[in-house]
Amino acid sequence: MPAIGWNTDLYDNNHGFVARYGEDLINWLRPEEGERILDLGCGTGSLTSQISQYGARVTGIDASEDMITKAKAGYPKIDFFTQDARFFSLPGNFDAVFSNATLHWIQEQDLVLQSVYKSLRPGGRFVLEMGGQGNIKHIEDAVKQALIETGSQEQPAESWFFPSPATYSALLEKHGFTVRSLAFFDRKTPLEGEEGMQNWINMFGSFFFRNTHQVTREAVIRRAAEQLRPVYYQNGTWYADYVRLRIIAVKN
Repeated sequence: MPAIGWNTDLYDNNHGFVARYGEDLINWLRPEEGERILDLGCGTGSLTSQISQYGARVTGIDASEDMITKAKAGYPKIDFFTQDARFFSLPGNFDAVFSNATLHWIQEQDLVLQSVYKSLRPGGRFVLEMGGQGNIKHIEDAVKQALIETGSQEQPAESWFFPSPATYSALLEKHGFTVRSLAFFDRKTPLEGEEGMQNWINMFGSFFFRNTHQVTREAVIRRAAEQLRPVYYQNGTWYADYVRLRIIAVKN
């Protein structure tokens, strides 16, 4: 699991699309009044709050203390805890676990699914969306090429986990879940501002630059954006080549 230093202001102000697109996943969750629901990877708590408005008793967890601090400040009536998705433990069982744009940050999926399974009541549902196979491939390739072209000696860390539908369905079944619904789709995603692509790489690709001097890092990001511009900058807007995997699974 890469160590990401999240800039919570940049996350909310320039990457609010993460929560906005997650709103449709709540329609898959269909929270009901009185249900106990866990938001796994809650970030700054926007979607957690929306789930609570259905009358559900919702709890949010995230591995980032900065994210949890901001969530607690923004939504003081909701319980938020700093916990790792691989090893989390909370008292009691949940009716549902909800996770938006979190799981693709974690290589150790067996540990995550074991923890999710333990946290759910029998028949409880796991509703998730994550990057799927091919997600942001062109952005990743552009950054790696820019590292080479700028003479950087950086060796990018193992980064995202973007599975195929078959791969993730098999993982879920291995850990005692039955897949009820699945969608796998391209979602060309607009980024905010003239520096949208550079901001995206700064926000989500920091593990590319663990040992890179700031000046070199900025040069790499500029070069990557230049490579992407002909295809991913259209009519004054940057776009990211997102591919999403969305699943409802039920604990057997």
